Amino acid sequence: MKLTIFKTDGTASKNNVDLNDAIFAIEPNETVLYEDVRRILANRRQGTAKTKERSEVRGGGKKAYKQKGTGMARRGTLRSPLLKGGGTVFGPSPRTYTVRLTKKAKRLARKSALSLKASEENIKVVENFTFEEPKTKSILQIITALELTGKKILLLVANVDKNVLLSGRNIPGLTITEANKPTSYDILNAEVILFMDDAVPVLESTFFEDKIEEEAA
Repeated sequence: MKLTIFKTDGTASKNNVDLNDAIFAIEPNETVLYEDVRRILANRRQGTAKTKERSEVRGGGKKAYKQKGTGMARRGTLRSPLLKGGGTVFGPSPRTYTVRLTKKAKRLARKSALSLKASEENIKVVENFTFEEPKTKSILQIITALELTGKKILLLVANVDKNVLLSGRNIPGLTITEANKPTSYDILNAEVILFMDDAVPVLESTFFEDKIEEEAA
């Protein structure tokens, strides 16, 4: 798959970039994609929610009232879930929400996410750029020139440039990260994937590195 490399002024350059069809043109596996997104979101949960059960509530040692003569039921402890201030029935307790997935499945999920974006024509490549100093206006001009204003953009770079990162961190909907780090959720969550020219081979190399490690193991 070939994509035109755009200049920072929004015009198309004469150069193209070849996207690996084994990564950007596969049949998306929706089941694995769903499982990987579920894993990512589940693993973000802290799992620290806690309520006190009947045995943990303070008090309840003293008899509430005499056994007979009140006309009321012979109620037990004041820590009963039926009373105000009593324990909670089946309340949450600290737990882990960790979900695990194999490396092979995670790799397939990322490929599926990228292929999905490519099939929707929501991948763009822009020539490498940097700034002499952090300036939000500079990166906004590039986004406007590429006709991406108002969209959720995932900008992938080969190496994080401090000036580029600082220029874009205050722009709503723009996320800047290294090309070897985005997850399937990051890719799906963005409306457009914007590559810097030298970030494409960095992303593609991560898939082959994972495969080599898997075969070695």
